[in-house]
Amino acid sequence: MKNVISAVFFVAASCCAQPIVLKTTTLLDGRGHVLRNQEIVVNGQRIERVADARDAATYDLSGLTVMPGWIDTHVHIGYHFNANNRYDDGGRDSKETPQQIALRAEANAYATLRGGFTTVQSLGQQIDGDLRGLINAGTLPGPRILTSLRAVTENTGTPDQIRAYVRKMKDDGSDVIKLFATASIRDGGKQTMTDQQVQATCGEARALGLRSVVHAHAPGGARAAVLAGCTSIEHGAFLDDATLQMIADHGLYFDPNFLVLHNYLENKPKFLGIGNYTEEGFAYMEKGVPMMAAVLKKAIAHHVKIIFGTDAVAGAHGRNAEEFIYRVRDGGQAPMDAIVSATSLAAESLRLQDKVGSVAPGLQADLVAVRGNPLDDITAVRNVVFVMKAGQVFRNEIRK
Repeated sequence: MKNVISAVFFVAASCCAQPIVLKTTTLLDGRGHVLRNQEIVVNGQRIERVADARDAATYDLSGLTVMPGWIDTHVHIGYHFNANNRYDDGGRDSKETPQQIALRAEANAYATLRGGFTTVQSLGQQIDGDLRGLINAGTLPGPRILTSLRAVTENTGTPDQIRAYVRKMKDDGSDVIKLFATASIRDGGKQTMTDQQVQATCGEARALGLRSVVHAHAPGGARAAVLAGCTSIEHGAFLDDATLQMIADHGLYFDPNFLVLHNYLENKPKFLGIGNYTEEGFAYMEKGVPMMAAVLKKAIAHHVKIIFGTDAVAGAHGRNAEEFIYRVRDGGQAPMDAIVSATSLAAESLRLQDKVGSVAPGLQADLVAVRGNPLDDITAVRNVVFVMKAGQVFRNEIRK
C-alpha cells in the first residue's frame, strides 16, 4: 500500500493545485540553522514562504526533522547487480539487454529518490542522458540528474585531442567533465594523466563554462587538478596535509567517499574476479577505509570545502544516506556540517545554489523528513518517511 501511495505523483497537476502547507517543529534549513515551529508553503514547484506555523497543514511533519532534499555529487546511477547477482556497469561488456539495463537504471534512480536524494551527479554513462531527460519531463520518477556521460582518461589522447573530446562531450549534453587523473585505489592510486592532459581537460571545460571533477587519490594528480583550475577532487585517500591546504587555498571542493568502500567490501563476492576487483584490489580497499577517515579529519582541519558524494555503485543505490553515518562516526565530521555538505554546499559546488540545497523562498520545493534528529543521532538519516521533489510528494509514510 505504501508503494501505491508513493506513486500518486503520476496524477499530480501542480500547475493548478492550491498551495501546499507543511507544518514542522524541527527544520534544518541546509545553511546550518535550526528553525522551530515553522510552516513551509509550497506553490507549484517552489517554496513560497517559510514562516511561523499558523495555517492548516496539508502535511503535518510535526515531530520529524525536516531538511532540504539531499544532494549526492557522485553516483553511477546505472551500475547494478545483474540476474546472476554479479556486478554489471551496463557497458559494452554487459550481460544484459539494453531494456534490462534501462530498467535497472530507473530502479536505481527511484530507490535513490525514495532514500531522500532529490539531486544527484552521475559520473557517468551514456544512459544517464536519456534517464535525465525522462525524469525532467516527468515521465519517470527519480532525482534530477547531472551527468558527465563519459570520462577523460590518459588514453583520450594529446592535449589537443582532449580539448576536442571535451567540446564533443558538451555538444552531446554533458553537464560536467569527469577525468581520471590517477589510478583506482585498487591499483595504488598513482597519477596516470600527465599535468598537461589535466590542464587541457579542465582548461577547456572552464572555457566552455563547464565544471570539472577529478578522480584523484594521490597528491600528484590532485595538485595537477588544483593548478589546472578544476572544480573538485574526488576520493583523495592518499592526500597529505600540504595538498589539502593547497585545495583549500584555491577554493576547490573535496569529495571523500566512504560508502563506496564499505559497499565493495560488503558485496565482495559480486565484484570479485571482474576487472581489477581482485584479492589485491580488495586488500587495498580494506586499507582505504581508515585512510579515508584520516583524510577527512585532515581536510576538516584545513577548512577544505567538503561536499557530499558517495560514489554509489551497484548495491549502494537507495542507501546513499549511509555516507552521513560513516563521515560522522569515522571521519569526525559534525552532524550539522555533514548535512550542510549534502545540501547548500553540494548545491553550490554544482552551481545550483539558486535552485536547490536550502529551505528558502524561491527555491525548488525539495524536502526530506526523517524520524528522530540526526543532530542528536546521525543514524536518524536511515529513517526517511517523507520526500518531496519540486513540489511533488514521492514518499509519504507519516503516521496519521
